[in-house]
Amino acid sequence: MAEATTDPVRLPPGPRIPKIALGMAFLALRHRVITVLGRRYDGAYTIDLPIFGRTVVLSDRALVKDLFTTSGDLVHRASNLGAVLGPGSTFSLDGPAHLQRRKLLVPAFHGKRMGGYEAIVEEEVRREIAGWPTGIEFETLEPMMRITLNAILRAVFGARGAALDELRELLPPMVPLASRMVVMPPRLRRDLGPWSPWGRVERSRRRYNEIIADLIAEARSDPNFADRNDVLALMLHARYEDGSAITDSHVADELLTLLTAGHETTATTLAWTLERLRRHPRLLSRLTAEADAGGSELRQATIWEVQRTRPVIEATVRTTQDRIKLGEWVIPEGTTVIVGIAASHESERNFSDPATFDPDRFLGATPDTYTWIPYGGGIRRCIGAAFANMEMNVTLATLLREFEFGTTYSAGERRHSRGVAIAPGDGGRAVVYPRTPVVHAPAVAEQVSA
Repeated sequence: MAEATTDPVRLPPGPRIPKIALGMAFLALRHRVITVLGRRYDGAYTIDLPIFGRTVVLSDRALVKDLFTTSGDLVHRASNLGAVLGPGSTFSLDGPAHLQRRKLLVPAFHGKRMGGYEAIVEEEVRREIAGWPTGIEFETLEPMMRITLNAILRAVFGARGAALDELRELLPPMVPLASRMVVMPPRLRRDLGPWSPWGRVERSRRRYNEIIADLIAEARSDPNFADRNDVLALMLHARYEDGSAITDSHVADELLTLLTAGHETTATTLAWTLERLRRHPRLLSRLTAEADAGGSELRQATIWEVQRTRPVIEATVRTTQDRIKLGEWVIPEGTTVIVGIAASHESERNFSDPATFDPDRFLGATPDTYTWIPYGGGIRRCIGAAFANMEMNVTLATLLREFEFGTTYSAGERRHSRGVAIAPGDGGRAVVYPRTPVVHAPAVAEQVSA
């Protein structure tokens, strides 16, 4: 755990590259720059970036652990997502307010509730795959987006209806556009008219607020409101220690966080999963046999390995609020600290033969939470991690039971930035053939939470 200190500043070394040149390299080759420098400087280096300024980048396990276990009073999360998600989102809250909110939200995604969501996910998978073409290569990213969005909408609101249908239309174009905009300087996030990018985001957000206000009113007027266990109802029932409730505007912000973060990243990981499996036919055969037998250990290990080798979020950012000692380094107040998720996952110090896609590395062993960090870490670890893991597990199990997948010797798809998430450059293309029906166990016989 990092601690406040008055020791002289001592930053990790770093490359002497002009800020503009380094900034352009980060925009064009972010993944490669972070991982290459991480290897060169042994897991910690300092660079000067546009917008961020002086920045320390970490992938060393001990330093990552120190940062993730540091008090929120000393290190705050730095995220532009609050500009889209709103001041009531956990992405925007810090300190005691963040911890109190997190405590209220945890029950909605507790492991015991996952069983109730599994049937929803499987139903949405089957609904989507009913229209998949046979023997023709197609992109899976958008179908996965529909599956995960529909599943999280039903888990959050507990029902279908016109309002949810409108959210299904509203969110898909809004989320990627907002994701691209939030990584730009604040001065570019301005409403310049009906056709400006930020103007479209703002209008979508206003309509979203109206829909959520109607859904909140509808929930409160429901005669069965006290017995509902969907996420919206749980949030409306929740009370802080002083007896106060989450305000409706903050409920709207928090729900948008769950709906956006809870579907795009999961869908992107599923698209990467199919992209990887097409290129590993022996693993695909093992997974199919396991699914038919009702098992899940190899499937879980495969999901973890996809998240290691193709993390959809490649870094998480903090800002120091005081001078802190982080390992041997002394970081001044106001410094941006980036944890290189992809760099950590590709480090030979953290994983043996890291360039090889090998799910067997996780058989019989859960990932270390300071080297395998697709969900971030510490008090900022993704609160929906268990839900996302369940969703990927159920989706993959269902697909394996329903289809044979065409394999390929072609090179893997390139990484493509969608603003926040890193997606397969060709959309996670797949070829499927319906399987002969087999008698099998339930879709998920056992759950191993991430």
